[in-house]
Amino acid sequence: MKILLTGVTGYIAQRLLPVLLENGHEVVCCVRDSSRFNIDKYDTQNISVIEADFLNKESLQNIPNDIDLAYYLIHSMSTQKGNFGEMEEVCATNFNNRIKETNAKQVIYLSGIINAEELSKHLSSRKKVETILSSKKYALTTLKAGIIVGSGSASFEIIRDLVEKLPFMITPSWLKTKCQPIAIRNVIEFLVGVIGKTETYHKGYDIGGPDILTYKEMLLRFAKIRGLKRKIVIVPVMTPRISSYWLYFVTSTSYSLAKNLVNSMKVEVICKPNNLAAALGIKLIDYNTSIHLAFDKIEQNQVLSSWKDAQTSEIFKEGFSKFIEVPSNGCFKDIRSLKLEDSSISLEKIWQIGGKAGWYYGTFLWELRGFIDQIFGGVGMRRGRKSDTELNKGDTLDFWRVMIANKEEKRLLLYAEMKLPGEAWLEFKIDKDDTIIQTATFRTIGLLGRLYWYSVLPFHGLIFKGMIKKIAATKA
Repeated sequence: MKILLTGVTGYIAQRLLPVLLENGHEVVCCVRDSSRFNIDKYDTQNISVIEADFLNKESLQNIPNDIDLAYYLIHSMSTQKGNFGEMEEVCATNFNNRIKETNAKQVIYLSGIINAEELSKHLSSRKKVETILSSKKYALTTLKAGIIVGSGSASFEIIRDLVEKLPFMITPSWLKTKCQPIAIRNVIEFLVGVIGKTETYHKGYDIGGPDILTYKEMLLRFAKIRGLKRKIVIVPVMTPRISSYWLYFVTSTSYSLAKNLVNSMKVEVICKPNNLAAALGIKLIDYNTSIHLAFDKIEQNQVLSSWKDAQTSEIFKEGFSKFIEVPSNGCFKDIRSLKLEDSSISLEKIWQIGGKAGWYYGTFLWELRGFIDQIFGGVGMRRGRKSDTELNKGDTLDFWRVMIANKEEKRLLLYAEMKLPGEAWLEFKIDKDDTIIQTATFRTIGLLGRLYWYSVLPFHGLIFKGMIKKIAATKA
């Protein structure tokens, strides 16, 4: 079957794609910017990539007419500018109009559980999208999930941040809200299981795990599994704005996403009964097992996708490709080089930089810079990295974004997503003579950019000199 997969750089699609390929399907990956998607890691001829921006209906002509099925996995909840509800309506309308022109017989849409009269802005938008996608030309199958639990999922990482960072929590009243979490493995099983099932055509199903829990119970169970003692006190006076800032500063979420999550968490998300799991032969995984499975993947460095990688700042609204070429004119540069005793050891160090490993020298200064960035609404250092040892283009790396990660060329290029009066790149490259070249590039914006560069120059001299020495060293 020829399948169109949208949202392919997102958390769900990156989990779904390898399963579709393993099942022998031909997958057309639909991305806004092909330079962000690493097709080389999929060793198969059954995958292709097209560029399409669902806010731009002309670009959708790149979608082939001979597709049999399409997945709609697009959402804009984490967008930092514009009305995400209006954006989702435009995307859904453009998608619907184009898919009706193709041979697609089924569209599978992953939405959220909607069972309250007063919906949050997020859930209301999801419901509106479902209405737009309904068509007589193709059959719509809607799967409505609540909290998704898995390594790298937004829900899992937010819970993990709260539990592991805070031994004592003063929390808002929405922690009493009930929900029905579902394991990411089950979500993928449902998404694959309904392919071509005519009995699911023009129908919607709530999907969730076997447990119904409050958010407080989810936090305390997580803490128990991790062997941590945690105290949670719920207070009624914490406003949605304060709750949003609380999530923003404690967890790795952006403020815009935190605000939308807080509004959604006030609404109970419990499944309406249905027999879909039984009909598809899916064994539902309980919450505790979901947590154990997630940490198994983390400990084995096998996290396939992370919501942090999928979350793209406004910096890249015009695409990744314009940032892959590092400018040379009108820039300040800090270039350092050292002859290496063992280039293989240094290459592994480069590939492990950031996250738990830190930045090898002056890591506390990097963390201070991240804290300052967070105060001014930036991403800070909270995102870490998906894997301790592997890097792919498009991955987040603390407050950087991986633009190039090529081990064969021995080159790693990072672009800064922090708040800056300019643009910044950090590049590591090992040449044929086993010399490491470390280059920091800063393209300024106006006088403020120049003042910024000169103000941090003393710290750069200390940090960059120490960092390259540590990377070049053969011993810890």
